[in-house]
Amino acid sequence: MPSDPFPSPESHRVHHIAQLDHAHVWHPFTQMRDWLQQEPIVLTHGSGSVLRDSGGRRYLDANSSIWTNLHGHAHPVLNAAVRRQLSKVSHVSALGFANEPASMLSAKLVDLAESGLSQSLYPPKPKTRPAFRNPSLRRVFFSDNGSTAIEVALKMAYEVTRRKRGPKPPPRFLALQGAYHGDTIGAVSLGHIDRFHRAYQGLLFRSDPVMSPYCYRCPFNRAKPERADARSYRKCHWECTDRVEKKVAAAARRGNPYAAFAFEPLIQGAAGMIAHPEGWLRRVAEIVRAHGTLLIADEVMTGFGRTGWRQHGLGVFASHREGVQPDFLCVAKGLTGGYLPMAATLTTDPVFDAFLGDYADFKTFFHGHSYTANPLAAAVSLASLKLLESEAVSIRRRSLESQMAQQLAELWSLPGVGDIRQVGLVAGIELVRHWQQRTPFDLAERVGIRVCDAMAKRGVLTRPIGSVIVLMPPYSTTSKQLSQMIKTLHDSIAEVWPSLRT
Repeated sequence: MPSDPFPSPESHRVHHIAQLDHAHVWHPFTQMRDWLQQEPIVLTHGSGSVLRDSGGRRYLDANSSIWTNLHGHAHPVLNAAVRRQLSKVSHVSALGFANEPASMLSAKLVDLAESGLSQSLYPPKPKTRPAFRNPSLRRVFFSDNGSTAIEVALKMAYEVTRRKRGPKPPPRFLALQGAYHGDTIGAVSLGHIDRFHRAYQGLLFRSDPVMSPYCYRCPFNRAKPERADARSYRKCHWECTDRVEKKVAAAARRGNPYAAFAFEPLIQGAAGMIAHPEGWLRRVAEIVRAHGTLLIADEVMTGFGRTGWRQHGLGVFASHREGVQPDFLCVAKGLTGGYLPMAATLTTDPVFDAFLGDYADFKTFFHGHSYTANPLAAAVSLASLKLLESEAVSIRRRSLESQMAQQLAELWSLPGVGDIRQVGLVAGIELVRHWQQRTPFDLAERVGIRVCDAMAKRGVLTRPIGSVIVLMPPYSTTSKQLSQMIKTLHDSIAEVWPSLRT
């Protein structure tokens, strides 16, 4: 018989680990006063879509360990890839040296970026303006995480624009309302979520926000509130794209066109899983490119199949579903299958060429990280991408996506559910006080946290974004496990919402 992937806990260590955490660990995005008032869940083992804590209790991982884990925990193929590379070398510097896994991974990412574009899920519709020509992504710069991937794109776009237009006026950037692109200073400068970014205002450079296509709360949406699925409630005249056009045109008239427009394609994660309507990205890409603005696609969350599947083709990147190839494509999180920190920024030969010159010209891209192109992370990334391309994983993803759509529809029966947004295997369920008026809860009421706490007590782990509950299961999730996740969400909302409805 196979061995139990969850060995028995050492009871004498359970409470000790929690004490050490409370004594020393500062957790991200966490009010530590609240944290210190209760015993934490100490996760010790994982297998597939199941995690186990130090007390032996099992949980379903319903958000892929914060959107990173593609194929499940302790996957034998990925474990073997790590072991093979460990027997060779775990790290070498990318400053002056190459390594085999990173070189092979760069070629694979370029292949996926180029081949995927030709298989757009949504064919371009007739347009009034000339079709733009998509660039070719041929160069890969490795870094450590999603924030650094964005920093790389920002610095490259800034310097390319400065060298092309001159140092004055300085290059500027455009981003969406509700944008979140990471926690480093450049990435925060692109962000437009006050509760995350306002405190650091004095450290940031300015970026301009533009209207996000948040259909559920759009002031121009003429649809009446009804219990319908999210694909049918957008009734407008694309006022959100008009706002983009006015913004970029005004900047161009002032003689300082935006250097780049940064966006999360198809769905904005930290903004509350805001799903963009079909056609929005294609329209906006045409608008900004017509004014000479580069595109930075933040695919840190949306990449590697999260946002859907195709009948023919893999569908690795969300941008490609609308036939858009950005000038900078930033990936992280699922790149290694959730095993190790690694990120990559893909860009074009013209951007690369702008940094070429004689040594004395000092046109070098002066940016890098100690663990850039780490061979251990690159090796497991290659194994993860090979799994992603397999027929078995493709079939499972398609099946899970369909099942998720069918079973999430049952949540409409709950009066606390205002909206259900799903793109591929990413879902956000927005909770409201009154669905007819779409009345939101105050953040101080901790509605999302309370629902997720109720889910944890029932054996399902996820994390909210305000009053939006996120479901993003690993691709290893079984049909039974997905049903349990959604039923647990249903029961937890039903438990928490009545106490908050008035």
